[in-house]
Amino acid sequence: MNRRNFLHVAAASPVLARAASNPMPAYRTVTPYKAAASPGFPGPYKGQVTRVYGESSIDPESEKVDSDVVRQMISQGMRGMTGDKDERDAWARFFGPHDIIGLKVNCSGAPNVMTNPEIVADIVQNLISIDVPPKQIYIYEKFRSQMDTVRYEQYVPDGVHVVAAEESRGAIVGYDPDVYVETDFFGEEDTRSFMLRIVSETLTKIINLPNMKEHQAAGVTGCLKNISYGHFSNVDRSHRWEKTNTDTYIGTLAAVEPIPSKTVLNIMDGLRGVWHAGPFSREKKFRFFPKQMMFGTDPIAMDRLLIDVIEDKRKAEGAPSVFDRSKEHIRSGREVDPSHNRFIREPGHIKYATRFDLGVYDIGQIKIKRIDV
Repeated sequence: MNRRNFLHVAAASPVLARAASNPMPAYRTVTPYKAAASPGFPGPYKGQVTRVYGESSIDPESEKVDSDVVRQMISQGMRGMTGDKDERDAWARFFGPHDIIGLKVNCSGAPNVMTNPEIVADIVQNLISIDVPPKQIYIYEKFRSQMDTVRYEQYVPDGVHVVAAEESRGAIVGYDPDVYVETDFFGEEDTRSFMLRIVSETLTKIINLPNMKEHQAAGVTGCLKNISYGHFSNVDRSHRWEKTNTDTYIGTLAAVEPIPSKTVLNIMDGLRGVWHAGPFSREKKFRFFPKQMMFGTDPIAMDRLLIDVIEDKRKAEGAPSVFDRSKEHIRSGREVDPSHNRFIREPGHIKYATRFDLGVYDIGQIKIKRIDV
């Protein structure tokens, strides 16, 4: 079943089938938007990921980012993905002067871990180089309080918008009342999650800019989570006590139009990352430095590679796998021991999202191009 038909069934039926062994929440998707003829997900480079490594891109001691190295990484990443010799041609495959473009940053771990402003600045300059006016570029996130710790406006030209859906926590004017997913996880009173209004009403194209992070409920938080939980209100209700519904909710949200049609490019910021207690990284000891970036149009393929990045680091640190489902590791309170976690993680959300035709999960079917800067 393709994404369009699956969403049609989800919207028309009040209850989805529940598997006896693993009951799934009943989701009702409401959106007036239809899938584009050529959606952004999984896009022209389905099952392909370009990985660019920059050994001198960031200093692990000072955590200072080298802008010149970042500029080279982005140039080679875009050209490596598309095969173009001129980076302007690579960007022009996705965007034009008439587009209104959103850069969906991730600031949930700011000021410790976030989409680095040096990366955002170079992307903006590349868009301007193909004649996209600054006033048609939006850097956006859900919470103003998180964005203010990064100060993206100091890194980009005048005219570029830096906006948040919630100028103050709990504000609802930044959400579209006509686009939502409804479900009851734990008997909560508010059962609807609404899409960001800028996504449904303003933007024509989206660049997804996630980080490389472990997540206490989702296992990892990459492309899919940044454009699902990062695009809807009232989402943290999906995990309570040790139980989390992130395994099905992330893919369900990511597949709601117009998100998959408008999100045409994913650039994963892996200069620094979080291997435990994510996404907020309160403990510096849980931060690490993969010194890489990933480029692609297939969010599932990129997230599948992210799993290995996090798993390899956790294994090196002697921490349990994010796939570990043993309740003996569940602990409440602040996460200071890497063998403890608040939830049973659900990294299976990435494979689950394949049922919406958002990309390729099978590692044997993913083509990886490596570039060293």
